[in-house]
Amino acid sequence: MKTYETKNVRNVVLLGSPKSGKTTFAESMMFEGKVIDRRGSVEGKNTMSDNTEIEQIYQRSIYSTLLYAEYADTKFNIIDTPGSDDFVGGVYSAFSVCDSGIVLVNATQGVEVGTEIFIRQAQKAGKPIVVAVNQLDSDKADWHQAIDSLKNVYGGKIVTIQFPVSVGADFNAFVDVLKMKMYRFKDDNGTREELDIPADLMAEAEELQQQLIEKAAENDEQLMEIFFDKGSLSEEEVRSGLRAGMLSDEIFPVFCLSAKKDIGVKRIMEFVTSTLPNPGEHEAGLKDGGSIKIEANGPTALYFYKTALEQHLGDVAYFKVMSGTLKEGMDLVNPETGDKERVSIIYAAAGKKREKVSEMKAGDIGCTVKLKSVKAGQTLASGTDTVYAPTKFPDPKFRTAIKAKEEKDEEKLGEILNRASAEDPTIVVEYSKELKQTILSGQGEHHINILKWKINNVDKLEIELMAPKIPYRETITKVATADYRHKKQSGGAGQFGEVHLLIEPYFEGKPENNKFKVNNQEMVLNVKGKEEYPLEWGGKLEYYNCVVGGAIDARFMPAILKGIMEKMTEGPLTGSYARDIRVYVYDGKMHPVDSNELSFKLAARNAFKEAFKKAGPKIMEPIYNIEVMVPSDCMGDVMSDLQNRRALIEGMQSENGFEVLKARIPLAELYRYSTTLSSLTSGRATFTQKFAEYQQVPADVQEKLLKAYEESEKDE
Repeated sequence: MKTYETKNVRNVVLLGSPKSGKTTFAESMMFEGKVIDRRGSVEGKNTMSDNTEIEQIYQRSIYSTLLYAEYADTKFNIIDTPGSDDFVGGVYSAFSVCDSGIVLVNATQGVEVGTEIFIRQAQKAGKPIVVAVNQLDSDKADWHQAIDSLKNVYGGKIVTIQFPVSVGADFNAFVDVLKMKMYRFKDDNGTREELDIPADLMAEAEELQQQLIEKAAENDEQLMEIFFDKGSLSEEEVRSGLRAGMLSDEIFPVFCLSAKKDIGVKRIMEFVTSTLPNPGEHEAGLKDGGSIKIEANGPTALYFYKTALEQHLGDVAYFKVMSGTLKEGMDLVNPETGDKERVSIIYAAAGKKREKVSEMKAGDIGCTVKLKSVKAGQTLASGTDTVYAPTKFPDPKFRTAIKAKEEKDEEKLGEILNRASAEDPTIVVEYSKELKQTILSGQGEHHINILKWKINNVDKLEIELMAPKIPYRETITKVATADYRHKKQSGGAGQFGEVHLLIEPYFEGKPENNKFKVNNQEMVLNVKGKEEYPLEWGGKLEYYNCVVGGAIDARFMPAILKGIMEKMTEGPLTGSYARDIRVYVYDGKMHPVDSNELSFKLAARNAFKEAFKKAGPKIMEPIYNIEVMVPSDCMGDVMSDLQNRRALIEGMQSENGFEVLKARIPLAELYRYSTTLSSLTSGRATFTQKFAEYQQVPADVQEKLLKAYEESEKDE
């Protein structure tokens, strides 16, 4: 393969809902680009992407795949991405290195929730997109319904470039109103003839061409002047206006496509080559918040967007050349860590087919192997300390607890999970000291089940998934006192410590106080010292020393604090963390011989526990804000399910043809919600979640939690 200049590279991400035909489209692009001489099929399990065993079992994309094609003196780097929301991480990483997107819309379905999600992501990333209505050869294809659904969601942004002569099994021709030609296809291998537009289609073609010209002129003042002067624009002028409109997110050009029959693939590639920007026309974001132009004249710098472990090859690292020229055998440095790496070999990748190249210039995408420590999101460079901005991935939507069936395999499982998270940053692994569980989070239950399959079948390790415990918090609602004497005598030196304390609720900004009413009796405390402890799990402990007359020696006060803090890490109600409490130690007793730090720690621990139970204790639960995007015909079922999950609906609005529900819901009720939502809406809805705050649980829920904790304590 020759070395491509930056201006002759196009980096394109393929987007669309499941079954929209991205993988088949990628096959046809590679066929047109002479990378393959025979197209595979998803059903035949022989495509260049979807090449892993699990993807072939499910017959759908699960991982993003880098492919390439060489066409019209241009190198296309193509990233085929998964259509399911569960595997959206591949889309986010692809946008970090691609300069434009092609969105496939299924001609039998029109705009789906997935379509809307991916177009929204492209808009957020500032990347122009082309829309291709695919599967026009299907018996159930409906071109007009697909266009109407696009216009309903995106209004005047939808600009028709082509329309089919007919749809269904005999679909073999379309009219292109940019070229003002009809293209008819002789076979299923992209062989086409360019014809004049038939008379019976000319009126429709001229009407759409006029709409196209007017829309192109809207996006450029000079073109507008030419249009007003001449009443029309040349093809090049229209193309210039389209380009400006696409870059400003004002135009989504729509093309006809049958990826399976290779109808329309070549025209889309021609349009991308002639109209969409090359990498040098974009700026890349920097970690410090700035941006920098991508150019071949600068120092060499690579951004790594993905890593993967492949059988027989080891660790594969996928990169985009952000600056300069990468040459085989080049030594580079990680500007953040100082680690040195040698890029001993460079590949252009088409799935598992890789072609060795000697160099790549800025804007090109490739992969290499056997780097020592590079992770996704990192930069390697020579002669510059520039660090490119890592990809920001969406928050997880599904969490589960995981453990190895055999305790001896826990360490191995930890290594596997860490590797999985490095390969797919939307997999989040955390050992919770509080819950005493390893918590595995992802984008959905299917996402996690795919990982489970891989651990079972590739790593040959048996694991268990279970509902994760909820990180409740415990606190109090009123003032209470308690005292406790710890006394133990067993020959020789004994143990003795007695602590009297008072506790009250704390909240931010609460005024200090030394007068209390407990059991109808007034108490006035003499505050000698105060310490504040922000708690790592949220909230605060305020610790007051009010001991007078030497009842407790000052050297025992740290031990008393330690006892209280120990009990706060294992609250009296459910063993959860306690928070937002003021503790006043105001009296006690000690023994000249038997008192020691351990005695006072145990006395304080038990006094705190007793006072806590008398202070109107309450359990707090984590509450999440969720936003659900749902088709209007499923709204009733989704709302009903949310209300059954103790959710509080806060509002709803229409957005781009879908309904958006906003609600607050307890984390305890979110377990497997992604699965239920998918079931209720046939996979047409999606949601996001974000932690909001802790709130008191209802009385009936608290009662259940207390009983469950008591039972677990008995069992232990």
